[in-house]
Amino acid sequence: MQKYRINKQIRASKIRLIDGEGKHLGETDLDEALKIAEEADLDLVEMDPNAKLPVCKILDYGKFQYRQTKEQK
Repeated sequence: MQKYRINKQIRASKIRLIDGEGKHLGETDLDEALKIAEEADLDLVEMDPNAKLPVCKILDYGKFQYRQTKEQK
C-alpha cells in the first residue's frame, strides 16, 4: 500500500488544494490548507507529491485508508 504524507508531514510550502467534495481550490499556502482541514475536522493528505505543485486533498484519512485496503483485497 502506498504511503501518504498527512498534515504536518507535508513538506511543500505551496500546494494545489482539493476540498472534501472534489472542488479545486487552487494554489494555497500549506498553513492555510492545514487551517481549512482542521476547521472541517479532516486531514490534509498529499496525493501527488511529484507534481510541479504537490496536490493535496482534504479528507478523512482513516476512511481513505480503509477504502484503499478494501480495494486491494
